[in-house]
Amino acid sequence: MNRKQFLSTVSAAVALALMPLAAQAADNLSEGKNFKTMSGRIASDVPAGKTEVIEFFWYGCPHCYAFEPTISAWSKKVPEGVVFRRVHVPFFSRPHQQMFYALQAINREDEETRNAIFQAIQKERKPMQKLDEMKEVLANVKVDPAAFENAYNSFGVKTQMQRANKTTTAWGVDGVPTLAVGGQYVTSPAMAGSNEAAIDVLNALLARIQSGSDTVMALAAEQF
Repeated sequence: MNRKQFLSTVSAAVALALMPLAAQAADNLSEGKNFKTMSGRIASDVPAGKTEVIEFFWYGCPHCYAFEPTISAWSKKVPEGVVFRRVHVPFFSRPHQQMFYALQAINREDEETRNAIFQAIQKERKPMQKLDEMKEVLANVKVDPAAFENAYNSFGVKTQMQRANKTTTAWGVDGVPTLAVGGQYVTSPAMAGSNEAAIDVLNALLARIQSGSDTVMALAAEQF
């Protein structure tokens, strides 16, 4: 047995051993129905060995408001090796996006603040398009108005908005909420059929990535 034959045999054995994991990860997945695969891998800043999950959202989106309790609960028990973050999309409302990144800059883009903003926009019908209106709502959750205004008008926040815009474009996002997974997969409550189903698909995609099932299937196809 030469080196090439040896490596071929080992690859085949590894593929066969991991196939059950790959199959299990795929149980809830239907390509083109409840998720899609990007044509190319999207670059990420997360450390090597980590898997990034992004929720693209908009404060003014009623579907994002409905999804918030579900994704928030999931984010509190993120699987090991997974990095979760939110990206506020640029379309619909630039002031809302600017508010999001200003709150991030002062470490107040938290669950309490997010819920207050959703409540004000979705339930109390406050547009929150102007700075004074934002500060009035945010004062209810003790966000420092001066710190918020300074951040809102800062160069750093504008830079973060530009990065968010590029990320949104790279993923081809045209509706929210949308979940981007591991630089290669996209799903959403609309695709999956419900908020809870979207989390099931998300977890199945993470299992696929972490089990290496895409690589496994490719190896198996080459050997057999």
